Amino acid sequence: MRITTDLVKTRPKNRFMIIILVCVIVCTGITTPVFAAEDSINKSAIVNGPVTNPFLSSPLYALTHFDSSQSDSTPYGPPRGVYKIDPAKNPIVYGGPVNIMTLASTDKNYMWVVGTNHVGYVDITGKNWTQVASYEALADATDNKLAAVPDENFRTFGESSAVGMNATSMNSSLISLFGKNYDLRFKNGFYSVVDDKNVIYSDFAGDLYAFALTDPDNPSAGIKKLYEIKDVITTLQGDNYPNSTMLFGLSMTYDGHLIITFTDGVAVIDRNLDPASASLYRFGDDEILTNSPAVDENNGIYVASDKIMRKLAWTGTNLSGEEADGAWSSPYTYSEQPPIIKVGIGTGSTPTLMGFGDDEDKLVVITDGAKQMNLTAFWRDEIPEGSQRIAGQIPVTCGFKTLPEWIQSEQSVVVHGHGAFVVNNMPVNVSSDLLGQNKILQVSLMGPAYDTSYGAERFEWNSSKNAWSSVWARPDVSSTSMVPIHSQSGNMALINGYRLPDGWEILGLDWDTGKTVHQTIFGKSNFGNGAYALLMYLENQDLIFNSFMGPIRIDYHNA
Repeated sequence: MRITTDLVKTRPKNRFMIIILVCVIVCTGITTPVFAAEDSINKSAIVNGPVTNPFLSSPLYALTHFDSSQSDSTPYGPPRGVYKIDPAKNPIVYGGPVNIMTLASTDKNYMWVVGTNHVGYVDITGKNWTQVASYEALADATDNKLAAVPDENFRTFGESSAVGMNATSMNSSLISLFGKNYDLRFKNGFYSVVDDKNVIYSDFAGDLYAFALTDPDNPSAGIKKLYEIKDVITTLQGDNYPNSTMLFGLSMTYDGHLIITFTDGVAVIDRNLDPASASLYRFGDDEILTNSPAVDENNGIYVASDKIMRKLAWTGTNLSGEEADGAWSSPYTYSEQPPIIKVGIGTGSTPTLMGFGDDEDKLVVITDGAKQMNLTAFWRDEIPEGSQRIAGQIPVTCGFKTLPEWIQSEQSVVVHGHGAFVVNNMPVNVSSDLLGQNKILQVSLMGPAYDTSYGAERFEWNSSKNAWSSVWARPDVSSTSMVPIHSQSGNMALINGYRLPDGWEILGLDWDTGKTVHQTIFGKSNFGNGAYALLMYLENQDLIFNSFMGPIRIDYHNA
């Protein structure tokens, strides 16, 4: 074990913390601490965050992207240092393939798990990670055409590696483990929300569900369907909708109504899922939306189709696109369908809100659809004199000396304070083997079998200049498809990707400097692939790694 000499250069006020951290290094087996002399240790300034929605189960982790503003910023995070961890030796709740997020329940001793196949309820007391109840929602929604997958199939895939495979061999493996129509398992349970009654809303095979515990005092008694809308698109839209229409996102208004985003519009409905209560706003016929909404405390609903950024206004009885109600729309730059990972010709981002203090700029931010994407900010409310709806934008370069054809992302912009963090999901070279393949197959192979993506960049909004500036860029780091996040306690951005020689990893990049301050090395098994999901941490620094095969709980202090 080697302790870097930079530790002795740390400013005196941090030395006591360093002594404690050195003890942690010795006890937990960190192999190479990566502190730098002036790196910050939990020095992130206290910033204003979104107003807590009282109709959610918790201020944090009650819905995909962590909170109503879709910040992807959490108070928690990992310790600094380098860890080598075998995911297979840690407790896992099998599900998927693809498990976007684990959500907060109203009981701090439990969490809801949501995969593309099921919802479950997990005991997290102490160091537990035990599923006490499960509902095979996809099998239910498809009348068992997409049947439940045995846990051993998930484990077999997780323990194997994509190294040395190609599209043909991986496709055969996925069919053998998950069925010939495994691609239809994708895009189920992606965006979920848990309300203040501990009811979880999610979608499977075109049906919208509300699940609850059969007996709240005895979670092991099971999970029940509380409400359901079969064929939610036809039920709410009638027969006049594009053939490609899908349900995409879910959220909650600040007066307790469920928000549903479709590829062709947005609906607001009572939480008892009564179709008669629904208010629908339709987009233009040439628009497609592929993400969830952000919501402010005044029930402004922010959605981005592939061509237009909108603020819709929920009045309490009607979903309005009228300027008189505070709504607006603004075109933004789009281009063409990227070759891999990303969906659509426009933004890959769920909109993220920035600015919550009384005197702060109120913005909503996305990455646009340009082949070299721009970080784009829109004024949320009134436009200041001399400005326009697009408050500012800046090209994302990720620090590449020679710009590739594509710098694009399927991930939301991570926001903390006036800071924003983005990643590139496009490899420089995409094999023809992967073109036109389904998303599960592509994300299984990118990195260990075919070229992966590189590049990340951190920006800051300058309120006095109404402009972005680049703070730092890392062209050498990989973020394959997992949603990046921000840790407030660790003062770092966190990403999951695949790089040689270590394979799958989590990297923590100092929010202020971009230096690598954390690394979790998973190795080359598929368990290290966090396909499309979000990284999450608990208050005790435990990682919830929402892997391809299900969420895994990792205790760094006993790794």
